[in-house]
Amino acid sequence: MIINEFNDVVIQQMERCKSMLITKGNEYAPEAMDNVEIDRLAHFKKAAVLMSTTPKIALMGMLVKHYISILDMSMDDKDYPVEQWDEKITDSINYLLILRAIVEEERHEKDRG
Repeated sequence: MIINEFNDVVIQQMERCKSMLITKGNEYAPEAMDNVEIDRLAHFKKAAVLMSTTPKIALMGMLVKHYISILDMSMDDKDYPVEQWDEKITDSINYLLILRAIVEEERHEKDRG
């Protein structure tokens, strides 16, 4: 793959990630559209409480499901549709971006207190 094609793949993937994060943000925290004080990470914090763990570990549990799907698809000889690859890869990248936000929030909380 030449560099321009690779760059196009990266740009298109990042646009998919951004679009999905915004769409899911509206779905999981619809009040955030009108109230910027709504916690975008609330679902991961709630999952952590239910699992008696941290938001990072709760998120990783959700991410593992996508990694296993990608692993299964990669090891299978079946020709999966690009839409299925897009879904799994985008979800995985987005979970890592959300993890980055959780890490950042924890860092800020540690600095404050």
